Amino acid sequence: MTDELSAPELSMDDALVVEDDRFAPENVCLVTGAASGIGRATALVMAANGLTVVGTDVDDDGLDATAEKADDLGVEGRVETVAGDLREDVPEIVDSAAEYGDIAFLANVAGMQHIDPIEEFPMDAYDAMQDVMVRAPVELTKHCLPRMRENGFGCVGNMASVHGHYTTADKVAYNVAKFGLRGLTQSIAAEGEGDVRAFSVSTGYVKTPLVTDQIPDTAEQRGISVREVVEDVMLGQSRTKEMMTPAEVGNLFAFGFSKHASHLNGGDLRFDGGMTLTYE
Repeated sequence: MTDELSAPELSMDDALVVEDDRFAPENVCLVTGAASGIGRATALVMAANGLTVVGTDVDDDGLDATAEKADDLGVEGRVETVAGDLREDVPEIVDSAAEYGDIAFLANVAGMQHIDPIEEFPMDAYDAMQDVMVRAPVELTKHCLPRMRENGFGCVGNMASVHGHYTTADKVAYNVAKFGLRGLTQSIAAEGEGDVRAFSVSTGYVKTPLVTDQIPDTAEQRGISVREVVEDVMLGQSRTKEMMTPAEVGNLFAFGFSKHASHLNGGDLRFDGGMTLTYE
């Protein structure tokens, strides 16, 4: 089960590299949650596209590992890191990122999870999740948007989820946050005046620690085995019986940020294997 759920090491062959004049070293892509999982993959993919990526996270060691991976891959751009807490340090994170170039792209990827029914859900966990997954993306956008307008262009990509389209039990904070991110995406589009775009990415289950670490809790909550959680709960409704890899999600950000997605504004890239659009 461990090997089945582990994401393969990202290689340059996994990265979608797009020809785009704005994917240049003087332009910065700020990526949250860059110490692991989808955030790390997005940082690496955007660096492979020639951008200067500034990755931020509370995990210093994880950020160092992301930067080292970029060096190992020999990406065309580069990965710089700024450690910070999205609940307290957003203005400073944005100011630090701006020291490396013009902030043109923002990928709000950082996420958290907690499993409990509503009547037992601890409100401190709820508040922390809303702070990191909703408030921080709003505040990051608030500080990045003027810089993007000054550049004359920009784009915000938000990591939503199938749980921003429909919900499952025992994940109230996550469900609410992902619906909120889709609302943020559309709000940016409404105010971006066409120069600053926004899009969201909604996937099913991805092979990341955030997903695999919740499997035992879900199994306990539902009184079923770990394998039943994967096959019946997570992928039971999906027509594609394989989790996505972080690199595949990072590639969606690369496309969404690129000139090829110029009409993607306020919309959602739903790559869920049919999970939310089909039923038995």
